[in-house]
Amino acid sequence: MSTPGDAVSVEEQIARWRSYLGRRQAIHSVDVAELEDHLREQIAVLVDAGLAPDESFLVAIKRMGDLDTLSREFAREHSERLWKQLVVVPSDSGEPRARARTDAIVAFCLAVVAALAIKVPALFGIQLEDQDAGFYARNLSLFVLPLLTGYFVWKRRLDTSTLRWLAVAFVAAGVFANVYPFAPGGSSFPGDSIEALTALHLPIALWLVVGIAYAGGRWSQVGGRMDFIRFSGELFIYYVLIALGGAVLMGFMAMIFQAIGIDIEPFFESWLLPCGAMGAVVVASWLVEAKQSVIENMAPVLTRLFSPLFAAVLVVFLGTLLWTGRGVGIERDVLIAFDLLLVVVLGLLLYSVSARDPRSPPGAFDVVQVVLVVSALLVDAVALWAIAARITEFGFSPNRVAALGENVILLVNLAWSAVLYIRFLRGRGSFTSLERWQTDYLPVYAVWAAIVVLVFPPVFGLV
Repeated sequence: MSTPGDAVSVEEQIARWRSYLGRRQAIHSVDVAELEDHLREQIAVLVDAGLAPDESFLVAIKRMGDLDTLSREFAREHSERLWKQLVVVPSDSGEPRARARTDAIVAFCLAVVAALAIKVPALFGIQLEDQDAGFYARNLSLFVLPLLTGYFVWKRRLDTSTLRWLAVAFVAAGVFANVYPFAPGGSSFPGDSIEALTALHLPIALWLVVGIAYAGGRWSQVGGRMDFIRFSGELFIYYVLIALGGAVLMGFMAMIFQAIGIDIEPFFESWLLPCGAMGAVVVASWLVEAKQSVIENMAPVLTRLFSPLFAAVLVVFLGTLLWTGRGVGIERDVLIAFDLLLVVVLGLLLYSVSARDPRSPPGAFDVVQVVLVVSALLVDAVALWAIAARITEFGFSPNRVAALGENVILLVNLAWSAVLYIRFLRGRGSFTSLERWQTDYLPVYAVWAAIVVLVFPPVFGLV
């Protein structure tokens, strides 16, 4: 909550920005009113996230600068004055800083709870070992995602009715993850494990629940869903960085304790790895929220780097496939690799969409994106053909049906994305339609994941 002094300061800054754009409006043909609405929306989101109003203005101008040439010029010309306002002139109220401190305390407390939650089953004799590995695999997301959702519920101040539906979703997930009599290889299909499918798809379904809490009432808006996509990518980056740091820490710990004749590997396996993995999810989420003005550009930069590389790999693969005339052997490991590849391609597409100015004309990178999407579409078609051939030869199994559904969903997404992108390149469509398609399609993945968790066990003879 801002003070009157903060509000006046921000309004003065917005007035200067509006005046700056107004003087150049005729040259650049910009809609100042539309940009101002977008700026105020960004400031409101950042204030709700815990930043002070003056900090929110600076970050919002930075974001606007990524999308708008004039805002970028304004930020560059006024950067020194804005920075001094932010770091030299103290706020009239300590409330924003106190709020940020409270936010950090809540996040770290929830991280500790998540770290300890995974050890609770041990109190009932369920150990993190081979015989109980299935239980932990199925319930892994339930140890941390409810706490992460609770963090966003608290942070976004969601209403009681939304909180009730979120709670129902997690309770239902907990029931269906444990109500079926799973057993190792618990399927009438040799080599298939419905328990493994549940462990893989339950986090996908529940991630949509986290997204609803993260959007904080803006889930029905394209911007709200796109913000969640950005958050997911930045969270992955931060989590990987934390994991790498943790690996270095454990390496040094093992070295120094080994020097005095103490084996701490059991401590790693029983406590540090599982507890750290759970707590790091909440910590990484808090870091993305607290440092989004700095970290938000990492995913788009990586997208720019890897999109051409993945496009080249897929094109070479398709060319080799045609040249050799070989078929694709869809075994389990190969199938997983294909699906992961397509998910990565979809992620590259999503983050290129999220970082691009919808009003900019088509460029060379857009051509690369179309090549990437069309290549992935063809690879998906090849995989679908191979899956269908195996189903025809050997019949239906849980893995094959799950893979078939996932590849069909990806095929539809990639196909229509290619159509919309090509229309944009030819000047017959807007980039906004592609952005809207991607965000509107998100629930489809969660629905299919929920079907795998809820329906596959009874259908494929587990019960």
